[in-house]
Amino acid sequence: MSTRIAETQAMTMAGLNLIQQALSIYDSDLRLVVANDRFRSMFDLPDALITPGADFEETIRFLTLRGEYGDVGDTEAFITERVDLALAFEPHYVERQMSNGRWISVEGSPLPQGGWVAVYTDITSSKQQEELLRTRSESLSDQLLTRAEELASSNRALAATVTALEEAKRQLTKMEARIRLTTEMMPAHIAHVGPDRHYTYSNRRLGQVMPGSLPDPVGLPAADVLGAQPWSVIGPRLEQAFKGKPSVFEFNHEPSSHRIRVALTPDESTGGVYILSMDITEETQTRAALQQTRRRAIAAQMMSGLAHDFSNLLTIILGSQSRLERMPLPENAEDLVAATLSAARRGGALLNRIADMTGARDLHATPTRLAPFLSEFETLARPALPTGISLTIDNQIADESLLLDAGMLQDSLLNLVLNARDASAPKGAISVTVCSVQDTWVDFIVRDTGEGFSESALSQAFDPFFTTKGEGGSGLGLAMVYDTAKLSGGSATARNTSAGACITIRLPLRVAPAPVEPGLALLVEDNEDIRANVREMLVSQGHSVIEATSAEEALALAREVDGISLVLSDIFLEGEKTGIDVIESLPEPKPACFLMTSMPDSSPLFMQAVASAPVLRKPFTQQILASYLGTEPPQ
Repeated sequence: MSTRIAETQAMTMAGLNLIQQALSIYDSDLRLVVANDRFRSMFDLPDALITPGADFEETIRFLTLRGEYGDVGDTEAFITERVDLALAFEPHYVERQMSNGRWISVEGSPLPQGGWVAVYTDITSSKQQEELLRTRSESLSDQLLTRAEELASSNRALAATVTALEEAKRQLTKMEARIRLTTEMMPAHIAHVGPDRHYTYSNRRLGQVMPGSLPDPVGLPAADVLGAQPWSVIGPRLEQAFKGKPSVFEFNHEPSSHRIRVALTPDESTGGVYILSMDITEETQTRAALQQTRRRAIAAQMMSGLAHDFSNLLTIILGSQSRLERMPLPENAEDLVAATLSAARRGGALLNRIADMTGARDLHATPTRLAPFLSEFETLARPALPTGISLTIDNQIADESLLLDAGMLQDSLLNLVLNARDASAPKGAISVTVCSVQDTWVDFIVRDTGEGFSESALSQAFDPFFTTKGEGGSGLGLAMVYDTAKLSGGSATARNTSAGACITIRLPLRVAPAPVEPGLALLVEDNEDIRANVREMLVSQGHSVIEATSAEEALALAREVDGISLVLSDIFLEGEKTGIDVIESLPEPKPACFLMTSMPDSSPLFMQAVASAPVLRKPFTQQILASYLGTEPPQ
């Protein structure tokens, strides 16, 4: 590569030496960068002043002392003035006569990165022709001769101006390219729509922000580009923006199930509108989760102070009623005692459910085959339904293993089916549908043929303690369903259909990895205690283990040690690199790879990790690790 650069530099200098003008380039420190042979010969300069790095001030001093500028008076003051003018880097064009009688033109232009380039042209011949024209053309007036000289000088100055304009145009072109590159790199759709409602500009992010839109919208009507449902929301706001009213709003993009934020800004100069669109699906989910977390925090704070006293009261009631059961009682008193005991036990069950809702819950996602899972769920759910209510299960996903917390999901589905039973009784139909959404999510949809949600119930369905069952409901069932979905990195939504109510649990579609046979495992963990515990788990499952504490050490082992069949790495490690870097940098063919972490699902790094490999939640047991690896835990 260095030889090729040297050859290119040599060819460039050879070309510069062939031109008829003298050329010099000085940097921002007024040090010579390059000069051709014509520059040396035109000014008769010594070698020291045409060598790269030569000082501009020394060159001016040499020419001044030689008389190149005539009688300048104070030599040092004249040199200082010339250096200050050069430091200003202003474009200029001048003509002057040298000490040897020849005329030259000097054209200087500043460079974008500092410094300037100067071109010196011998115009002696042009000057002689002008003088000859002046002395021999007796028929021409002095005014015409003067005008001819002015035009000649103006033409040369105009040529210098054209050069400066061309340089300015080049800089503007580069600036436009940088601005376009910046808009392409932003994670948002940036566009401009003209007064005719056609796109005049768009970066290439529209398809990512609003999947299903036309990929190249420039020149097309906005209504055709966006599609019917998005246009029905954006169109009216856009018309208001054309009238000068800016707006920022959010809407659900139904073709992709994304949540979109749109900002419309009127463009007074053209009558058009600037559009900024962003996918805020994750932000919206985080915001909703935060609101729900705040509600839970309030509930937990309220209940923590009451639960202890309530538990004591229930203990006293149960004890007293038990004593009453052993005493001779009047007629019908036994029924009252039994009812009191039942109410007290129900209060204890309610306390346990409140503890589940307000306390910490751990997610244990394990490889789960949907067909057996749904079959077991149906076995549990059918006995709880009366004869007049039917249950239909429609599994639209291929029979493959997904990473799910089967216990939590089963509890949530049972909760929804029992709610649907109460809403549909005495006769009705309940359906459970499982389907994938764009290979990103898996939806568990529970529908019933009841009366559906009222407007108030629909807005508060997942709020803790909200119930429409009166004294028969605790208001905790749907709140626990919502918490389970959010804990899994998904969402829960409620709506009405033409037939009744519909609740959807949306979870990330994470396909379980293939089983890992016992072999050589690379364990990457910077905490010594955790590393020792996980090593014992792996060894007990038949693996041999080598260890590393940083990404660099792990990658070095992966390159040097043959036969590694499993890599299990924490996300956070010693040094700047993460476990994700380890997975992505492993040489091909890669072994089975797993990550482990205790960071929340909402963390961007966690989302990046899920896209790279299956992620185990810390802390995990030997059984959970075995289920992830697809092996049986030791007995």
